[in-house]
Amino acid sequence: MRAYKKLAEKAIAQLKDEEFFVTLDEEANSVAVVMKHMAGNMISRWTDFLTSDGEKPDRHRDMEFVIEASTTKDDVLAYWERGWKCVLDAIEPLTTEDFEKTVLIRGEKHTIVQAINRQLMHYAYHIGQIVFLAKHFRSAEWKSLSIPRNQSAQFNASLMK
Repeated sequence: MRAYKKLAEKAIAQLKDEEFFVTLDEEANSVAVVMKHMAGNMISRWTDFLTSDGEKPDRHRDMEFVIEASTTKDDVLAYWERGWKCVLDAIEPLTTEDFEKTVLIRGEKHTIVQAINRQLMHYAYHIGQIVFLAKHFRSAEWKSLSIPRNQSAQFNASLMK
């Protein structure tokens, strides 16, 4: 989970402030919207993870896709951090015994491993969107988050040293 968070944040760090809220078209989500949705999902899924359904009754999912005019980049980043804190605070203290339990997500039973994998896939999907958008906006200025294009051979050679 920490690696995915770090990947997203490296992409976000490359954005200019004005690009944070830009959508490619009327059906697309901005980086800010994707982050807001992810944080809302995280707060719902991971709050009282072992004892309550992951879809909390006070979650307003549709509003996660709306950015109010007064919302700042700092607001979204703070909400993002709050979401990730819920994730890590729920996962890090899990014990071996906890993995024998089941949890509910929208009324459906999941083993702990299934619930974690479900969320990990969801977060990877959206982080891919964040990376795509950041790379699109930065274009030729983009700094690769992994092995830069046409540098696989050098990277592999460096591993053999």
